[in-house]
Amino acid sequence: MSKQLEKVVDMLSRQRLAENISGGGNSQREEVVQTLLHRQHLAELHNYLVQLGTEEISTILESLSIEDATILWSQVPEERENEILWEVSDARREQLVGSRAPAFEDSQMNAFELVEGRLRQISISNRKDLDGVTPIWIDLLNSTKSERAYVGAHFGVALPDPSDSTQLEVSTRFQIEEGGDIHLHSNFLLDREGNSRSVPVSFIVHQGTLFTLRSEELPVFRLQRRRAQTQPGFVSDSFDLMIDLYGSDVEYSADSLEDIYGTLGKVGKQVLSETMSDSEAAAILGDIAEEEDLNGRIRSNILDTQRAIHFLMRSKLLSMDQLEDARQILSNIDSLNSHTAFLFDKINFLMDATIGFININQNKRINKLTVFGVVFMPINILAGMGGMSEFSMMTQGMSWPLAYAAFSVAAVGLGAATYAALRHFEKRPPKKLTNRTDVPRANRH
Repeated sequence: MSKQLEKVVDMLSRQRLAENISGGGNSQREEVVQTLLHRQHLAELHNYLVQLGTEEISTILESLSIEDATILWSQVPEERENEILWEVSDARREQLVGSRAPAFEDSQMNAFELVEGRLRQISISNRKDLDGVTPIWIDLLNSTKSERAYVGAHFGVALPDPSDSTQLEVSTRFQIEEGGDIHLHSNFLLDREGNSRSVPVSFIVHQGTLFTLRSEELPVFRLQRRRAQTQPGFVSDSFDLMIDLYGSDVEYSADSLEDIYGTLGKVGKQVLSETMSDSEAAAILGDIAEEEDLNGRIRSNILDTQRAIHFLMRSKLLSMDQLEDARQILSNIDSLNSHTAFLFDKINFLMDATIGFININQNKRINKLTVFGVVFMPINILAGMGGMSEFSMMTQGMSWPLAYAAFSVAAVGLGAATYAALRHFEKRPPKKLTNRTDVPRANRH
C-alpha cells in the first residue's frame, strides 16, 4: 500500500470514528460538534487531494471500496474531474458518475474520413464519438497522457508525447517499427510576430491511418485541412497527407523568409543613412538579432524536413506521384537553403555596419574630448607660468588687476587660436587618389 493510499484510508477511518462516537448523542450541541468534525475531516481530505497528481488519485479511487471512493470523489476539485475520469477504469467510472464519459476539453481531437476524394471532418468530444469511425487522419492537439493512451488503445497503436519525441537522436526520430508502423518526429515552424519558435510534431502511420500529435495549433495544419476539405482528389491516402504537410511547412518557411527580406530591407535603409544615434543602433541590433534567430530556426526546420522526406523516399512505400511530390519538396528546400545562406551574409553585413556606426559615434565623442584637451593644454601651461614667481617679476610695476586681465586675455586668445587651427585642419579636404590617366602606362599593373 502506498503512503498516499495509507493517508487517505487513515483520514476516512478517523471520519467514520468521529461519526460513530458523536452519533449516540441527541443534544443540539452534539449535533453541532458532529457537523463541525465532519466538515473538518472533509476539508482536510480536500486539501490533501489538491496536492496529489492525477494518476495517484485514480489509483487511490481504484483501491478503495465504493463507499469510500464515493466520499473521496466528492472532494475532488471540479476542474480535475475530467482528467481523473480518463485514468480510472470504466467500471469504477460508472460507479462514481454513471454514464458520464470523459471529454476532450482542453485538448482538441479531430478525425477525418476520406469521402469521394475529400476529407470529411468528424469532431471528437468524448469516447463514444470514436465508435464506428474509420478515419484516414486523426489529429491530436494538446492531448494528455491518458487521452493518448485511450486513443492509442482504441486503434491499437502507442501514441508518444510529441515534446519528448523531438529530443531523441536524429537517427531514432525516423524509423519503421516491427509491426510496419512508421514513426517520424519533426519540428514545424510557428512564426508569430516577436515570438517565433519550433513546435514538435509526431507522425505515426498505422494501418493506413495517419496520427499527428502536437502541443500547439499550427497554420500549416489549418491550411492542410482547408485544402483537403475543399479540393477533390487532393489526398488519396495517409502518405499524401504527410507529404503535403511537410510541403506546406516548406511553403510557410518560404513566406517567413520573405518577411525577413522585408524587415532587413527596412533595417538596411536605416543602416545606410548618414547618421544614426546609439539608441537607434541598439534598436536595429535587436531587430537584426531577432531576424537572425528566425532565419536559423527556418534553416534548422527545413533541414529536418529534408531528412524526413529522404527517409520516406528510402522506405519504398510511396507511389510514383508521391515520389515526384517528394522530389519537388527537396528541390524547394535546396532553393531555400541558398536563400538562408544569403540572409546570413546580409545579416552579418548589417550587424557589422551598425556596430561601425556605434564605433563612429564613440570616436566622435572621443574626438571632442581630445579637441577639448588640446585647446586647454597651452592655457594650462600659461596658468602654470602665471603661478610662478617669475610672473610677478615680469609684471612688476603693473597693478595686479591689469596684469591678470592681460594674462586672461592672452590665455583666451591662445585657446581660440588653437581651436581655429584644429578646425582648419579638420575641414581641409582629403587628398584625392591619383587618376589612372595620370599613371604611366608601364606602372598600370
